[in-house]
Amino acid sequence: MLFRSGVAMTGEISAALKEWQGVCRALARGRQCVLLRKGGIYEAGGEFEVEHRRFVLFPTWLHQSPRMVRADFHADLEIRTDEPARIPIAAAAEVERVIPLRTRSQMDAIRSEHIWTDTLIDMRFAYRPENPLYLLVVRVWNLPEAVELENTPAYAGCKSWVPLELPIRVDGAAPAMPDEEFGLRLERICEAVGS
Repeated sequence: MLFRSGVAMTGEISAALKEWQGVCRALARGRQCVLLRKGGIYEAGGEFEVEHRRFVLFPTWLHQSPRMVRADFHADLEIRTDEPARIPIAAAAEVERVIPLRTRSQMDAIRSEHIWTDTLIDMRFAYRPENPLYLLVVRVWNLPEAVELENTPAYAGCKSWVPLELPIRVDGAAPAMPDEEFGLRLERICEAVGS
């Protein structure tokens, strides 16, 4: 087995990873277990680092676009022109694998594992091509009840990680997909991208 099965998400988490609302929903529903990262404008040297292995998902709305998500997932997108005053935190995640992607064909090999369009994949590879693009395989847990955070200026900006003003308890969170299914998908993803 490629990961520790039967592990519960417990304790408190004080870090959040910002991600499109539609992707957060796909992760929480077990539709997807991968994230793409290269680096945000405000990150050191513009490069992404896995600063936290465990984090909550911090949904964002401003930059998500229907043309970047495959049509069969448009119903899950909430299109807004600005970020809401309160952010619902409904899921937590743990990084199981970090895989540097070297070629576009690696993403083609796992097309069934994500909701993004080819346009988004091409943009991610083209943005700062001197920096690697990372595929994060994450295990996701749904919190027993969503926690709403006030969307303060400290959470604003193009950055991947935000420290939470107050930690969020994750005891009682339920896996977005059963251990066996996650294990099979993790194995398939690693084989497909040559990791």
